[in-house]
Amino acid sequence: MAYMRLGDLLTSVGLITPEQLQHALDVQKGNHKRLGAVLIEEGIISERQLIETLEMQLGIDFIDLGKVQIPMELAHLLPKTIAKRHSVVPVRLVKDELVLAMADPLNFVAIEDVRAATRKRVIPNIASAVAVDRAIAALYGSEGATRAIEEMKGESGMQEIAATGETVEEDVQAAPTVRLVNSIIERAVAEHASDIHLEPRNGELIVRMRIDGMLRVVLTVPRELQNQVISRLKVMGGMDIAERRLPQDGRAAVRVRGNDIDLRLATLPTIYGEKVAVRLFNKSAQLLTPEALGLSGDNLARYQALLANANGMVLIVGPTGSGKSSTMYTMIRTLNSEEVNLITLEDPVEYDIDGVNQVQINEKNGMTFANGLRAVLRQDPDIIAVGEIRDGETAEIAMRSAMTGHLVLSTVHTSDAVSAIDRLIDIGVEPYLIAEALNGVISQRLVRRICPDCREAYEPTEAEMATMHIAPKPGIKFYRGCGCANCYHTGYRGRTAVFEIMMLDRDAKQAINAGSHRKGITDMLSRARYSTLMENAAELVLAGETTSAEVVRVLNSTIE
Repeated sequence: MAYMRLGDLLTSVGLITPEQLQHALDVQKGNHKRLGAVLIEEGIISERQLIETLEMQLGIDFIDLGKVQIPMELAHLLPKTIAKRHSVVPVRLVKDELVLAMADPLNFVAIEDVRAATRKRVIPNIASAVAVDRAIAALYGSEGATRAIEEMKGESGMQEIAATGETVEEDVQAAPTVRLVNSIIERAVAEHASDIHLEPRNGELIVRMRIDGMLRVVLTVPRELQNQVISRLKVMGGMDIAERRLPQDGRAAVRVRGNDIDLRLATLPTIYGEKVAVRLFNKSAQLLTPEALGLSGDNLARYQALLANANGMVLIVGPTGSGKSSTMYTMIRTLNSEEVNLITLEDPVEYDIDGVNQVQINEKNGMTFANGLRAVLRQDPDIIAVGEIRDGETAEIAMRSAMTGHLVLSTVHTSDAVSAIDRLIDIGVEPYLIAEALNGVISQRLVRRICPDCREAYEPTEAEMATMHIAPKPGIKFYRGCGCANCYHTGYRGRTAVFEIMMLDRDAKQAINAGSHRKGITDMLSRARYSTLMENAAELVLAGETTSAEVVRVLNSTIE
């Protein structure tokens, strides 16, 4: 393959202009990324355009890593450090020819490094950057886990387990149990998983990860090694490894791929042993903007109007895993300034925000939300963020705080915005307090996004349009993902939020104070100040952000 710089190739075929190339090169000087990655991030070209151009102009084959089973022995042939450094993964070996999947097949330094390390003739294939990263995590994570399992089988007794706070990277000197657990955590971070589940079954320990809201099996550990793996996690979380009959909670801090990760661990005794759930919080992740959350149009205007109030309460509601914390942190960052005293009460503190006074709740030591809120009120706050309202005492203190000149943000677990009012009444808050203090409620759910690399349009059936509460019209298009390497052939990649923002006007407040039920309150809400989850979801479906099937799956319990 003759050497040609990527920028020259793309300009020669007319895909980019010289001015766009110069802009990308200027950006590249600042971030030192590969030119192809910069062009994609800047929106100058798509990854699909880049791949197709390299295929046609250079005769480089495209390889769909989602449909390829990579032999595990190739992990021994090419060191993990080289694969990660150059974003390449070995795919197959035929005699002395090694097929290499590359995000950038014009990276001749990478090809030479692989050739020197393997002493094989390298045949470059192009693959998407996301698919390559996933393949690296899967190949070397599985290989490391398998090697650790084999070593654990050959040893007897419990392993000596190190303390918490270490860097989670492959360490050939570490005990096999440590390396196995580290490989599981590193794989979860690489896959952007929110949770890890280690589940004892009859004869094996199943490891599943929640990726884009869906659980996926990634590893199976033999039953005889179960206690060693569980004990390692319990020691990391500061739990009692001798106690196996009662549930325990713990936490750990690790560093993975340069990211600070907080782990929340919880054990649960089952008939086959202890189940462990691990929730991952990436403290290095960038906080989102309102637009990145999925807010737009009328909902964005309502959101901004709620935050413009100097006092009153704003509630964020939804089930566990609906993105409430992300929304609250986005609101906190928006409101944070040198002119205000902003104090939060959190359990746990997920992100460290400069300039915000963040308080960790510790109910075992008596630092409850209610006690913490009383203490906060003596600190001359302007804005108070209460992580969660769990009882009537906390709710009443928060409501009275909102009535006395403070802006209060909090969350409640309810199915939709109007249900938040019923929930507050159920836990003992007087209707007049709710009517006086509550400015609005933000209800939300997370739906999977259609993968942008395999999205296609189609004409929906009348039944589909009826499900979305959309009137049948000629020419309406819905969208779906047909499946590709970038999305594990699921048709989805990433998630966005569906919102229902209810702003309480005078009529709605009077209805609450009068004790009206759900329908009475809803009827009082003007359409300019309220739209349902389903109405926002329908907008996302028409915009090609998500599918009707995904909306039905997520909002099924709220469809009326």
